[in-house]
Amino acid sequence: QVQLVESGGGLVQAGGSLRLSCAASGRAFSNSYVGWFRQAPGKEGEFVAGVTWSGRGTWYADSVKGRFTISRDNTKNTVYLQMNSLKPEDTAVYRCAAGSVASRLNHDYDHWGQGTQVTVSS
Repeated sequence: QVQLVESGGGLVQAGGSLRLSCAASGRAFSNSYVGWFRQAPGKEGEFVAGVTWSGRGTWYADSVKGRFTISRDNTKNTVYLQMNSLKPEDTAVYRCAAGSVASRLNHDYDHWGQGTQVTVSS
């Protein structure tokens, strides 16, 4: 069983940066693929970024490529999402998720955190 807790959200001005953390408990985490997803009010959830269990492989949504960077530190059981050049349209609740395959689809992830709010003001 893997439990995930996100942190690092907040209010930032457009053009600013935030770093989200996804802290995990459970020995299976180091073997898990991890993804970040987000959901804005009134919109469907969308994939943001993913990372392989080793951290050597990453993949991103086109909307964040070049601005966001996902990484992980398995010694700390933590995955990070560095978000730079933030835009108002990045405003959403961000959730991390762990699964057994590299995917952009939320149904491929088995364990989910509660989420952290990111608000970008214009």
